[in-house]
Amino acid sequence: MTHDEALKQLSHIARERAFGRHVGSDRLIQAGVDALIAGVESPSLAMLAGLLRSEEPEAPELFDHVLEELGLAFHPPAEPRAAKWAMAYWIAGQIADGSLDPATGTHLIWADVAYDLGYPEELEPLVHCAINLDGWEESWGVSRERLSQEAVEAANQFLSNRPEHCPQDGHHFKGSAPKR
Repeated sequence: MTHDEALKQLSHIARERAFGRHVGSDRLIQAGVDALIAGVESPSLAMLAGLLRSEEPEAPELFDHVLEELGLAFHPPAEPRAAKWAMAYWIAGQIADGSLDPATGTHLIWADVAYDLGYPEELEPLVHCAINLDGWEESWGVSRERLSQEAVEAANQFLSNRPEHCPQDGHHFKGSAPKR
């Protein structure tokens, strides 16, 4: 793992946690080990990487210290709707760049975002992809790979329609549905 890949992994885990996803202490510690081996430097990183199994409860707090020290801390918008939109853009970005399986990503958008936002029109193509991928059967005459590609295309389309006031991290998004 390179230095940049280690920072990207730390940043990714920070967003997972910020959006309410559970990340186990073992994964936080392993990310610390990976970063340390990759040459990332932070006062708290060695302490995080060196935690013993009995010290795992200390990992979340130390991980947060590492993020602060590296300038990687992420705080989603405080307004709940804006936070959901930021999460949708984050997940769509992972689908688009290939770092998240399209079936998993579209399902997360369907279950964790679209429902809470009242199924807005902007998310409909991604929800449609999630439903197709979730219920896919070989008898449909279309490959699962094709449905996955359609999900990647839908994610890219969603990202291309992002309002200018809604940057990658969602910090400035006001919470209403994005306008086309």
